[in-house]
Amino acid sequence: MIERLRVLYRSAMYALRGGFLIRPLVIAVVLGAVGAVLSSLEEATPQIGALIPSILFPSRQDPGVAQVILSSIATSIMTVVSIVFAILLMTLTLASTQFSPRILISFVRDRTTQWTLGVFLGTFSYCMAALPAARALPHPFVPVATVTGAMALALVCVGWLIYFIHHISQSISVNHIVDRIARETELVIEELMPHPRGPFLLPVRNEARPPDDGAILSPRSGYIRYVDINRLMDLAKAYRISLYLERRVGQFVPAGIPLARVSKPERVSANSALDFIAAFDIGPTRTMQQDVEFGIIQIVDIALRAMSPAVNDPSTAISCVDHLSRIMILWVSRMPPPSHYYAPPHVLRLFMPSIDFDGLLDTAFEQIRHYAAADIAVSLRLLRAFRDIATVTEHVDLHHKLIARAQRVADGCAGQLPKDDLKKLQQRLTALETLIVAAP
Repeated sequence: MIERLRVLYRSAMYALRGGFLIRPLVIAVVLGAVGAVLSSLEEATPQIGALIPSILFPSRQDPGVAQVILSSIATSIMTVVSIVFAILLMTLTLASTQFSPRILISFVRDRTTQWTLGVFLGTFSYCMAALPAARALPHPFVPVATVTGAMALALVCVGWLIYFIHHISQSISVNHIVDRIARETELVIEELMPHPRGPFLLPVRNEARPPDDGAILSPRSGYIRYVDINRLMDLAKAYRISLYLERRVGQFVPAGIPLARVSKPERVSANSALDFIAAFDIGPTRTMQQDVEFGIIQIVDIALRAMSPAVNDPSTAISCVDHLSRIMILWVSRMPPPSHYYAPPHVLRLFMPSIDFDGLLDTAFEQIRHYAAADIAVSLRLLRAFRDIATVTEHVDLHHKLIARAQRVADGCAGQLPKDDLKKLQQRLTALETLIVAAP
């Protein structure tokens, strides 16, 4: 149960950290508490108000002035908050319809937007918490320092609103959207693949499959978003079994379908299987916790939407290809994530499938290649992307795969483009082949 809570906690923190709930709520609560505490301290220690220069707040004997200031700031801030929400919803709608619904996750994880909502709601909470302190009965009291702080927060909100509008105008730019998704994908690669790739490719291990009757069924339908590898290793060692995952992170698993299989089913009871299931986070949508492919799919979606006849924006597709090549370059420069885990050495405890270079290359470029067969600019940029990827790797197997994809681009364009354009493609394909042949 504790281990299940750990996976749920990680999933909840990922989801809430990327939404409009936790960070704005925390900021609002903190500023509200500051307003309440500061006004109480000021009433208990009048010397605090004396530290504020008279020019900033001359009406120190009239609580009505303080009440008007605090209520006016609170009212105006809530009006601005409604405007901010309207701008935000308009941006999300535009991004969803213009680019792809899957990129909304990058918008809701934007910290500037979260801080904007938090600062405005926090200023409102601050004023509302300090407002009861300004009173005429039973004895007049004016929280000078607290009101001055409210006026300072109001000025901060004005500047923050200007910055937020500037930020939104940039965030809906397709180049900024694609760059943000690419950076998030690179962070996932760096977390999953921290070690640089060596000069030799590791041999592919072929392990015996477990019996078909040792299945651990998925209790619900959804995408595998996170797998607690350490927990599965501990369980496999405790039950002295080998565990084989049927599907990798990012794939959909229906309820009742095998999620994993064990080598010795008699050692795992129905109650024990719940411990293994607790190490998986399965949800209705894919996330970027361990899913490199999901980041690539978001960029590919934008490229395909840009190449559609309704949009016809090859420049955006070219930008997407550039960022896809940057992700693939980082991928080929790192050691692939292990699929076989042993404890002790030579005793297989866990087999966890993951997407390989072939699968990632197809996900990144195959659909774009298909729809760009009649677009010389995008096709040429695809060949240049393959050349850039080939430049950073010396592995012959990877070179052959890149050559095969490049040849597929040229073959797909045959009969769709004029001879002059096909000649350009052939020249770039020849340059790629020459680079690979000349590689040590």
